[in-house]
This record gives sequence, structure tokens and C-alpha cells, in this order.
Amino acid sequence: MNYQETVAWMFAQLPMFQTQGRSALNNKLDKTIAFAQHLGNPEQKIRTVHIAGTNGKGSSSSMIASVLQEAGYKVGLYTSPHLKDFRERIKINGEQIPQSYVVNFIAHNQSFLQAHQLSFFEMTVGMAFSYFFDEKVDIAVIEVGLGGRFDSTNIIIPEVSLITNISKDHTDILGDTLAKIAFEKAGIIKHQVPVVISEYNPETAPVFTQRAKEEQAPIIFANTIETDLTTDLQGIYQKKNIKGVIAVLELLIHKGWDISPENITNGLQHVVRNTHLEGRWQTLSTQPTVVCDTGHNVGGLTYVMQQLAKQNYTHLHIVVGFVKEKDVNGVLELFPKEATYYFCSPHIARGLSVDTLKEIATAKGLKGEAYPSVQQALQAAKAQALPTDFIFVGGSTFVVAEVV
Repeated sequence: MNYQETVAWMFAQLPMFQTQGRSALNNKLDKTIAFAQHLGNPEQKIRTVHIAGTNGKGSSSSMIASVLQEAGYKVGLYTSPHLKDFRERIKINGEQIPQSYVVNFIAHNQSFLQAHQLSFFEMTVGMAFSYFFDEKVDIAVIEVGLGGRFDSTNIIIPEVSLITNISKDHTDILGDTLAKIAFEKAGIIKHQVPVVISEYNPETAPVFTQRAKEEQAPIIFANTIETDLTTDLQGIYQKKNIKGVIAVLELLIHKGWDISPENITNGLQHVVRNTHLEGRWQTLSTQPTVVCDTGHNVGGLTYVMQQLAKQNYTHLHIVVGFVKEKDVNGVLELFPKEATYYFCSPHIARGLSVDTLKEIATAKGLKGEAYPSVQQALQAAKAQALPTDFIFVGGSTFVVAEVV
């Protein structure tokens, strides 16, 4: 198979939460462990940082990777989901895994993958660990895919663990309270491995503290850190992410990693250049200004709406779509009623029907029209907007993926 055929095989034949939802999860690490053993346990031969959380883990992962790159290290970065190309998930110093590696890895391990019916996540994690080991990275920053306790990445013993913002998302899988969700995220806390908690929340803090105590893991709540450092990643929510990132970097320095204050400053200022991260309050065009953001749950969209409120414009246009399992009723409460809406559905099986979305939104006083695709919705917004207007695109990562 060529690269496109290989990726199509991965997407079509193996369960994947990104397109199928809950059916892709098996709440076990057995298959991941078996696959890692089949591969020679590459995850045990590389040094890592492990990052979980509801919001901010992708930005935080990329910030840490960028700083480590500035410090001269060869840095692996594993994140999800991707926006355009599967290879965005696996990078070394900002460069995507080669197509040839993806093709050869699947071809070499296809019989094992089929015989053991591995999920998309399980095979992808195995690929990432193998690639990072083969390329002899100095350290790899590993982002959890979903939850933490049973996530396929949770077979590593990292240098440091980081847990970012906790809010309600994937409640059908992770639980319907912040404490239950925190319990799943706390599953990445390992024996005597220091853990950083980016944000303090009285509902989740006891969960993290208890787990850290059980694992004899030093725990740091980063909300008390005072810093004037900034990042090229836009969005007011990055201020909270930076605190967690700084705490992680300080722990790495304490462990002997050679990271200077200049490396930290430059790394935070050149995240996009170093890692090619997209979709975080990203400006797509001007006159009118078009901005997209991957915030997709109550926690993430709360920050996005606060950011929108700070913008100057004549009129606000919002292109929005969601996936089916989201708390659409809850998140739409956050959206401003004075905007003009362009309802759409991301082009995936999990996409929420645009007619359903419009019906819910209309009941909440949000006015607009439904469009057959994300691109048609965006084009309609551009056609109606004045040069001094502002167009926001979001609601779902998959909506953003179609415009970047």
C-alpha cells in the first residue's frame, strides 16, 4: 500500500474514537502492552513528559517541546487529533513523521494488528514510540488522547507528568462530574514521578492530591506561580497553560536537563515556528478578520468567548458546528445572541446534523441559517461581512480542520 492507502486502511478497519465515538474504547491497556512488547518496548528506552487534561494539553505539549528544542535537544512530540494529515500527530523537532515510515510500520506489523484487533489509538501510540526510539530522540512529549487511566499512552514512566485544565467533556466515557473526570486524568500519576497541576479547582484538587499521596509522587499546583512570560500562541487561556509549563520545565531543570531562562523565553515565543501547531486562536485572514479556535467544550469555549468579547468589530459572524456527543445545549449558552450565525456540520460520521443544531440554537435565541458544508458556511459569512466585521470559526476541532 502507498501512504494514502495505508492511512485509509488505518481509518477504515480499526476502531477510532475520532470517527466512531465510544465504541473505539476498550478501557484496558492489555493490547497496548502486548503491542509494545511485540515492538521491543521502545517506550521504556526513551525519556518522556506525559500530559493529560481536558483543555490546554495540546498547547502545553507544544510549548514544552518548543522550549526543549530551543535548548538544543532532539524532541519527539505526540499529539492528537490531527487537523489535516495523520502525520501531524507524530513529530520530531516540528517535522512530521515521514510517509515512508508510516507505510513501512503498518506493513511490517499488519498481521499482528489484524490478529489482535488493535484500535487506531493503540497502533498509533506504538508507531510513535517506535519512531522516537529509532530516531534516538533525547526526550518525547506525549499527550494523552482521551482520559488518562486507560489511555494508550499510559504505559510510560515519564520524567514529569502534567495535568492541565479539567472541565466536562466526553462525560459518557469519563464521568459526569469534575471529580470523576479528574480521577481518570489522575491515572497518569506514577510512583514517585512529580506531577504538575496547571489549575487549582477545589472539586478536583483532592482527587489529584490523594492519587499523588498513594503514588508517593511530589505534586505541584502551578496556579500560584507568578510570571510575566508570554507565548506566540494566541488566546487568554494560554496564561494558565504557561504556569503549568514553567513548573514542568523547572522540574526538568532540577532533574539535570540543561534549559536556560533564554531557552524558556525563546521557546514560548516560537511555538508555532518550532512545532507548527495550528488552530489556537489562529488568524486565517483580515478585512474581515477571520479567526478559528479548536476549543470545543464548556471549559474551552468559555475562554474563547471571553477572548471574543475583547475584540473590536462592527458586527460578529460565527461559523459553528459540533459532533453528536457534545453537550450542545450547554455550550450554546455561552455564545453571544447579537452575532449572526452560520450553522454547519463537520464532514465526519460523528458530525451533528446541521438541522438539529439550528433547531437547538434557535430555541436559545441564536439567529442564523444552515449550510450544507463548513466551507459554504464560511463563504457565506465572508460574503455578508464588512471589512470591519469579525468572523469566528469553531465549535468543533473538525470544523477548524476544514478551514485551516
